Amino acid sequence: MKWLATIVIVASFALPPFFAGDFYINLASQILIASIFALSLNLLVGFGGMTSLGHASYLGIAAYVSALLTSRYGFGHGAAAMLSLSATVVMAALFGLIALRASGLGFLMITLALSQVLWGLAYRMSGVTNGDNGVAGLTRPAPFGIPLETPASFYWFVLFIAVLSFLMMAIFVSSAFGSSLRGVRDQPRRMAALGFNPWLIRWITFVYAGFWGGISGLLYVYYHKYIHPSALSITSSAEALLGVIAGGSGTLGGPVVGAAVVLLLKNFASAYVERWNMLLGFVFLFIVLVMPAGIVPGVEKLTARFRGKRS
Repeated sequence: MKWLATIVIVASFALPPFFAGDFYINLASQILIASIFALSLNLLVGFGGMTSLGHASYLGIAAYVSALLTSRYGFGHGAAAMLSLSATVVMAALFGLIALRASGLGFLMITLALSQVLWGLAYRMSGVTNGDNGVAGLTRPAPFGIPLETPASFYWFVLFIAVLSFLMMAIFVSSAFGSSLRGVRDQPRRMAALGFNPWLIRWITFVYAGFWGGISGLLYVYYHKYIHPSALSITSSAEALLGVIAGGSGTLGGPVVGAAVVLLLKNFASAYVERWNMLLGFVFLFIVLVMPAGIVPGVEKLTARFRGKRS
């Protein structure tokens, strides 16, 4: 049944270019980018038990480095992408060394503080980042000579990266290392007694999550052709965390569903409700009260209950 649900979800993401207009194709691209970002955060929150409010750092750094290298220093998109991801991984490794000195609320506050430092620098270092004006006039890559300027062509590109990201993160959490990560999340002392290194397992996961956050940052800047310090803000991190919790942390499908809910409310509710964040809060409250584990686990539980009644 889960395989059938997966096939249906994948098929639904393949439909927009055939049946939808440019607006909805672009919206689907945004959902896929947000899904990669939420999935990378879910590695920390759901599988590692490390709630972070600074994950936007990796999206923002990858986007800024790519934007500056291509627009100001004449780098090609391929070289810029490699350097951007390398910078993101190095930064995630350094941030992990600092943040993983604490756990729980302390970990959350350290990740928040580190991301706020980067956010402040993005505003203050106007000679480099152009400050509040952001970096504009960017272009999209043309992999294998295929231009990505049309909404449909860019959507297929993002869909390919999203499927690859999903598979790589699914392999990561279902591997022996993923099992040790969940063990460290639930019983760190017992895992240490068995000879595992809980800190190292968490640090590797932290860096891996940062890498995929950087991937989402590259796609983000390719889509918008623009980057602003707001991409590094606490709002960006909070929206991703909200999507993870609402969809179902510790699941692979939950962050995708949660990211879609947040993006749809953001794009449609904001057109009719001035304070759409308040509406998002009410929706989140409803989800927590009705489906405490998230939408995906809640739907699975309801489906199992319905099957039990039928049998």
